[in-house]
Amino acid sequence: MDEKKTNLSDYISSEVPDASDMSIGIVVSEWNEEITNALLKGAIDTLKQHNCKEENILVKHVPGSFELPLAAQWLMSHYELDAVICLGCIIQGETRHFDFVAKGVTEGIMQLNLTYARPVIFGVLTTDTQQQARDRAGGKHGNKGVEAAVTAIKMIHVGAEIAE
Repeated sequence: MDEKKTNLSDYISSEVPDASDMSIGIVVSEWNEEITNALLKGAIDTLKQHNCKEENILVKHVPGSFELPLAAQWLMSHYELDAVICLGCIIQGETRHFDFVAKGVTEGIMQLNLTYARPVIFGVLTTDTQQQARDRAGGKHGNKGVEAAVTAIKMIHVGAEIAE
């Protein structure tokens, strides 16, 4: 990590397009709720900061991170959304379960991007410890929810520019 930039959520607000006409879904894991609620707050606050209307933000909760890709697929299939943000937290434990869940979620979200040709944003923390997760959910390294929201806005904008 670049030692000069410890808050990974720092960005220049003027470099983020206006989101007033965007409709964005957010799927958030209930597992590691302390962390995922902080990610959700960061994402919603950032979307609103860039003028996304509250009524254009659809939030759905799922039991765990493994369920994020399916819920994101359901949102893409049933709602007119410009993007879906997936928020979760997978913390390394004593078994290989972490590896299976992280790989499945990562591949599932990547596949949705290609299938729907609309952004499905990977806002999932994969950390070794609870403290590392806290540091990335509003702590000393920023908030991955903020980063995911900025990414969604920018990717929607890029897609619109290419489609013109």
